Amino acid sequence: MKMQMAEIAKALDKTCEGDDKTVITSVAFDSRKITNGGLFVPLEGERDGHDFVAGAISNGASATLWKKGHPNKPEGIAVIEVDDPLAAMQTLARYYLRKVNPTVVGITGSNGKTTTKDMIAAVLSKRFNVHKTQANFNNEIGVPMTVLEMKPNTEILVLEMGMDRPGQLHHLSELTRPDVAVITMIGEAHIEFFGSRDKIADAKMEITDFLREDGEFIYNGDEPLLQERAKKLDQAKATFGFEDDDTVHATGFKSYMHHATFTINDSEQKFSIPMIGKHNVSNAMAAISVGRHFGESDEEIASSLSNFKPTANRMEWEKGDVGEAIMSDIYNSNPTAVRAVITSFGQVEVKDGGRRIAVLGDMLELGENSPKLHAELSDTLDPQIINEVYLYGPEMKNLYDALQGKYESEHLHYYTKDQMDRMIDDLKNDIKSDDIVVLKGSHGMHLENVLARLR
Repeated sequence: MKMQMAEIAKALDKTCEGDDKTVITSVAFDSRKITNGGLFVPLEGERDGHDFVAGAISNGASATLWKKGHPNKPEGIAVIEVDDPLAAMQTLARYYLRKVNPTVVGITGSNGKTTTKDMIAAVLSKRFNVHKTQANFNNEIGVPMTVLEMKPNTEILVLEMGMDRPGQLHHLSELTRPDVAVITMIGEAHIEFFGSRDKIADAKMEITDFLREDGEFIYNGDEPLLQERAKKLDQAKATFGFEDDDTVHATGFKSYMHHATFTINDSEQKFSIPMIGKHNVSNAMAAISVGRHFGESDEEIASSLSNFKPTANRMEWEKGDVGEAIMSDIYNSNPTAVRAVITSFGQVEVKDGGRRIAVLGDMLELGENSPKLHAELSDTLDPQIINEVYLYGPEMKNLYDALQGKYESEHLHYYTKDQMDRMIDDLKNDIKSDDIVVLKGSHGMHLENVLARLR
C-alpha cells in the first residue's frame, strides 16, 4: 500500500495531527515488525500496544493510530486519534480493499483451510496477480492486516478466514465481501464453544452472509450439514468431494510417501499434489473448482497443484537422527484431522522390518465431550497398521484406556504432560532407521519440541 496520512484520516473520518503528507507504505501492530514508512496500530490485549510506540518509532514508524484519551501520546510523528485502533484498522482495510478492488476468494472450514488457501493461490497465480493470507493470519486482526499488505496491482485476494465464536465470520464476510466463498468441511474444531456440529455449520456458513449476488459458493458436497444450508442461497453453487453427485469428484486416488495422485469425473487430466491423504485430495478438488471458476484449464491447474508449497507443519516429512522418516502435522488437531492423518499415514509403505509409530498429543478445545472424542479415536488405530502408539497429555489418557486389550502393553505408551522429556527419551531408544513416525497434536501441546529432539 501507499497512502498519505491525509487520505488515511479521510478514510477514518478523523483528523491527522502532524504532517498529513506523510506517506505510509505499510501497517503493523507488532512494533518489532515496523519498517520505515510504517503505520503503527497499538492493540490492547494481554499487553497494551500503546506501551511499545517508542520501539515502533525507533524501528522506523512514521505514524500511529492512537486511542483517544490514552496517555503519553507520541510527538514527532503523525498521529490519528481513534476510538478503537483495531476497529480503525478494519475500517482502513475496508477502504483499501475497495480502492484496489481485487476479486476476493474467502476460505473457511474446520480443517484444511490453510492448505486449500495455498493450493488456490498457487492455481490462480499462473494467470493473475494474487495476494494471499500469510501463515494463519485469519482472524479479525489477521484478515485486515492481509488486506493492507496487498500490492495495488493485486487482481485476486485469497483470504483464509477462521472463527472460534458465532458472528466472527459474519463480520469478516462483511469486511471483505467475497466473490467466491469456499468451505472445506465441518468438523469438531472449537466444539467446546459451539456445543454441536450443527452450530459449527451455522457459524461457518456466515462466510456467505455478504457473498456477492453474482458470486459462487463452493463447498464440500459430502457434508449433509452444508448441503442443507446451501439450499437457502440464491448464488451459484458447486460442490467437490467423493460422491458421484458432486460437481467435481474423485474417480480414483493413490497416496504415496510424499505425494498423492488422483483423477476426477469430467477430465482426462491426471493430478498430483505434494501431500498425502484423501483429505488433501479433497482440498485439491476445492482448488480445482476455484480455478475453473476463473477460467483456468485443467492442465494449468494440474501444473500448479503439482508444485505448490504448503504452509509449514502441515504433513511435512522430516528426517530423524537415526534416518527414520517423520511426518509432522502439529499445528492444530481435532478428531476429524487426527482420523485423516492416521488413515493417510497408515497407507504409507514401510521397508521390511520397519514400523509405523504414532505420537499423538491432546486435542484441545473440545469441551465436555473431550473424553469421549479422544476415546473414540480408538477405532482409527489398528495394531496391524499403526504398530506403536505414544500418547501424550491428560486427555489422551482416555484413548489409552480405550486401547487396552486392542494393543499389547509393550506397544502402547502413555505420558502425562510433565513427562515430555521421558517420552522423547523412550522414542529415541525405540525408533529404528526403517521406521516411520507421525506427530499429531494441538499446537498447545508443543510437539514441535519432540520433533526438534528427534531431528
